[in-house]
Amino acid sequence: MELIDKIKEAGIIGAGGAGFPTHAKLASKAEYILLNGAECEPLLRVDQQLMEFHGKEIIGGLYLAGKAVGAKEAIIGIKTKHKKVIEILNKNIEELDLRGKVSVKPIPDVYPAGDEQVLVYELTGRIVPETGIPIMVGCVVINSETALNIFNATQGQSVTMKYVTVAGDVPNPITVKVPVGTPIKSLLNMAGVTDFSVYSVIDGGPMMGPLLKDTEGYVTRKTKGLVVLESEHPLIKKKEVTVKSAKMLNTSACEQCRLCTDLCPRHLLGHSTQPHKMVRAMGFDLVPDEEKTIAFTCCSCNLCEYFSCPAGIKPKMANTYYSGLLRDMGIKHKPKEEYKVRKNRDFRLIPSKRLMARLGILKFEQPAPLQDGVAINPERVGISLRDFVGAPAVAKVSKGDKVTEGQVIGESPGDALGTKVHASIDGIVDSIEDDKIIIRRA
Repeated sequence: MELIDKIKEAGIIGAGGAGFPTHAKLASKAEYILLNGAECEPLLRVDQQLMEFHGKEIIGGLYLAGKAVGAKEAIIGIKTKHKKVIEILNKNIEELDLRGKVSVKPIPDVYPAGDEQVLVYELTGRIVPETGIPIMVGCVVINSETALNIFNATQGQSVTMKYVTVAGDVPNPITVKVPVGTPIKSLLNMAGVTDFSVYSVIDGGPMMGPLLKDTEGYVTRKTKGLVVLESEHPLIKKKEVTVKSAKMLNTSACEQCRLCTDLCPRHLLGHSTQPHKMVRAMGFDLVPDEEKTIAFTCCSCNLCEYFSCPAGIKPKMANTYYSGLLRDMGIKHKPKEEYKVRKNRDFRLIPSKRLMARLGILKFEQPAPLQDGVAINPERVGISLRDFVGAPAVAKVSKGDKVTEGQVIGESPGDALGTKVHASIDGIVDSIEDDKIIIRRA
C-alpha cells in the first residue's frame, strides 16, 4: 500500500488545529516539506515535547511525507528558545543518516511564528500570495503531531490517540495522551480543575482559540490545548464581545492610529491587509465592495485586537464582519501579483513574552509535563464525524454494535474531500447523535 493510501486509511488530519485531511495535502508536488514545530500560541506544549521525546518518529514521518510530494528538502521550524530540543533533533537526524535531506532551522520566538505563511517565509524566504496556500510557492506544511501520525500509519496505527495541553489558571498544568473522544472534563479534572462555576475554558491557544460554550464536549483529532482562566479575566471578556458590540466600539473609539496595520503579520509580509481601513468602514457602515475585499487577507491571529490597539477595539472582527458580507454577495478578492516584505518587519515582530504580559497570562507560563502513557481511560468517548475540513463522515456502525479500537466507524462519502473515523476504545455503540458516535467501554 502506498503511503498516501496508508495515511487516508489511518484517518490523519492536521493535528495542529486546522483539520485538513493529510492525504489530500500530500497529493501535490512540492520543492519543500516543512514541519511546523513553532507552536506559536502561548502556554501550549504539545509540539515541543513530542519533538523531544519522539523526535526520530517525527523526522521519519516528515521525511516520508517529503518523498511523497517529491520535495528536495525537509525543514523543521522550531523556536530558538528550545535549545535542548534542537540539539536532540540534530542528533536524531545524524543517527537516521538524513543529514542533507532533513534540517533544523531555528526561528524567532515571536507571535505568530506558527502561522503557515509566516513559517514559509522564515524557512524558505518565499512569500505565499494573499488568500493563498503554501503549495503555491512550492511548499507543503505539516504539524509535528501530524508527522508522528504519518510515521505511526506506516506501522499500521490509525489515529485513535491525541496529545493535548491543559494550561492556564490550573493547579497542575499537563500535556496528556488520551483516546480521541475523551470527555473534556476528564482532562480538566486531571489538571486540578473541579469547580467550573468561576472559570472559562479556551478551546486551543489564548490568541485564536474560541471559548467553549460548555465543558461537556469531547476531545477531537484536532484538539491541541485547553486554556483555563477565571471568567472575569480580561482575555475572557475580550472573547465574549459580539459583532454588535464591536461595531459600537469601532465607531466610538478608533483614532486611526493604524498600529493594527503596522504590526499585522500579513501586512508585514507585503499583503494588502489593512485592519485600520476595515475598522473605518465598519464604523461608518460602508457598503461592501471590491475595496473591502482586503478583509479576506486577514489570518485571524487576533494580534490587532489583543495586542496592537491602544483603544481596545476590534479590527479583526471588522475583517470578519466584511468577509461574511462579501462572501454572501459573491464578491471575491483579486490578489496582488507582486509581494515585497515591508522594510520595518524585523523591528515589528512581537516577542512571545511581551504578548503574554499584555494578555495577563505571563504568570501561567509554566511547564506542562508530558504524560506519555495513556493518561485517562474513559468509560465513554464521543467521536466526532466532522472534526475536519471536507464532507462530514457517515456512520458505518449502528447503536448496539460492538467495536474495537482502530475499527473504522465513519467515512466521508465517495470521492468527496474527507477522511475515515476510527473507534478509540473497545466498546459498544451507545448512540449516534449530533454528528458524534458515543461508545461505551466494554
